[in-house]
Amino acid sequence: MKNIIGTGIFITLFSIPTPRNKITVFIAGDSTAANKEVKAYPETGWGMPFAYFFDSTVTVDNRAKNGRSTRTFISEGLWKKLIDDVKEGDYVLIQFGHNDEVKEKTDRYTPPDEFKINLARFITETRNKKAIPVLITPVTRRQFDSAGNIKETHKLYSDIVREVAQQYNVALIDLDEKSRALVQKFGPENSRLLYMQLEPGEHPNYPEGRNDNTHFNELGARKMAELVLWSIKDLHLDLANHIRPPLPVKK
Repeated sequence: MKNIIGTGIFITLFSIPTPRNKITVFIAGDSTAANKEVKAYPETGWGMPFAYFFDSTVTVDNRAKNGRSTRTFISEGLWKKLIDDVKEGDYVLIQFGHNDEVKEKTDRYTPPDEFKINLARFITETRNKKAIPVLITPVTRRQFDSAGNIKETHKLYSDIVREVAQQYNVALIDLDEKSRALVQKFGPENSRLLYMQLEPGEHPNYPEGRNDNTHFNELGARKMAELVLWSIKDLHLDLANHIRPPLPVKK
């Protein structure tokens, strides 16, 4: 009888499903990825829709903040708070460049050499926590030349991200290149549908309208989030196994 009871307990214990490991995906970046307050809608960072594409084992913790560069993300203590919360097996998606590259904004400008050092620090400290860093080039601005061709608005800083990714053997999502291809496909006029392009009176949050070729509306943010998701899958990161099907079809 004791053997029967013991066997029953053994079977019961091994019949209980073990919980799957929980993964947190942190996003370190600027306003193009950040969560937005209700008063800013329809402005939407790509990190907002991105969070809803994963199964229950994944939590997306979006730490991206408006106006931040690598320099201010460090100086304001945002990076320390993020890296303190990272655990083994987590992912840290790192997308900067928009604010680092603007010399006129001296409160956030980061010279190229310092930008490179900061990215290297993010990579090293993420790996020290046995987590996985992923570098992302800055997403494109909506700027076309007179012939209707999308301009490359981040060349220097995107090249630095690519260089650092290669130097440190880090997964790279070239969102600059991918987003330019997407915006080019939409064209000079239809690409307005992706950005914060509002006529006066069109939205109560912007009674005077808005002509913004940097920040996305809901549609634009979702399209950029899809580019990041496709890249995760193309890179064969383990995180891709946690994307809820079906992954949006590439067009």
